[in-house]
Amino acid sequence: MVQVIQAHNISLAYLEARFGLQQSEGEDFFPEWFDTLPEITDIEKQYLDRVKTNFMRLVKHPPILENAVKMVVVSPLLDLAGFYREPFFLATEESIEISAEDEGEIIRGRIDILVIQEQLWLLVIESKRSSFSLLEAIPQALVYMLANPNQDKPTFGLVTNGSDFIFLKLTKQNQLKYAMSDQFTLLKRKSELYQVLSVLKNLSQSLS
Repeated sequence: MVQVIQAHNISLAYLEARFGLQQSEGEDFFPEWFDTLPEITDIEKQYLDRVKTNFMRLVKHPPILENAVKMVVVSPLLDLAGFYREPFFLATEESIEISAEDEGEIIRGRIDILVIQEQLWLLVIESKRSSFSLLEAIPQALVYMLANPNQDKPTFGLVTNGSDFIFLKLTKQNQLKYAMSDQFTLLKRKSELYQVLSVLKNLSQSLS
């Protein structure tokens, strides 16, 4: 009998054991989050400062749900990074299903935001309520990235709870490998939203 597992119940240990997923520590595996990033304009900085102000106003009235994180933080970032324009298009609440080689278990879930280009998944965004730890969201995002049917190109991910951000990269060639960026936060006096947008713009420009 096939066992169905919900994606939000998956751990990194499970993905490593069932799919042979390995974490890469080498900087050359995931340079897209730090190497030769595009500049952010003054107008974009002003917009991001307003995003931070809007989010900080939200945290005064908890709980902050996932839909609020998407509207107030994620949507402006995607717009500024160019993911609302050609050649990209977005899908939301996309259902996925993957299974291990022995097909004794099936993992099911729904992707919050999926950025697609020519039917290739480029970016998976998993957004959680503000009290949610990103470490708990990473395995779930990796499940969705593993569901990408394309084997030739890397899939990128972003997990965020509105205040903190971690980028992910997954490759499927020969060996399933992934890496994580540093964690960015808008809670610092000098907000790191600028860096988050710069990474998103880099992905948009290099993959369009």
